Amino acid sequence: QVQVVESGGGLVQPGGSLRLSCVASGSGFSINSMGWYRQAPGKQRELVASMSAAAGTSYADSVKGRFTISRDNAKNTAYLQMNSLKPEDTAIYYCYANVLLTAYGRSYSDWGQGTQVTVSA
Repeated sequence: QVQVVESGGGLVQPGGSLRLSCVASGSGFSINSMGWYRQAPGKQRELVASMSAAAGTSYADSVKGRFTISRDNAKNTAYLQMNSLKPEDTAIYYCYANVLLTAYGRSYSDWGQGTQVTVSA
């Protein structure tokens, strides 16, 4: 069983910064990829950033140059550094971890509960 927990959301003024953290915990797994989606009110969930050994990093066009995803593999933790935040970045941010269950040889994605990011003056 794998658990994914995000933290670090909050209220920030336009132009400010926030760093989100996401920890995947449990046993008997390895991580294929980790990333972040977000969902604003009335909008579909969209991929913000992802990171894997196989595919590297990728970002939504709307956040390129402002957001940076990174990982601490030893801690099974991913970070999303968000700079130059805009009101349109306001959303619930969800972390996912795509993991390989080593005992079963199968992969699946687990999701965190989401963390609210609000960008407002």
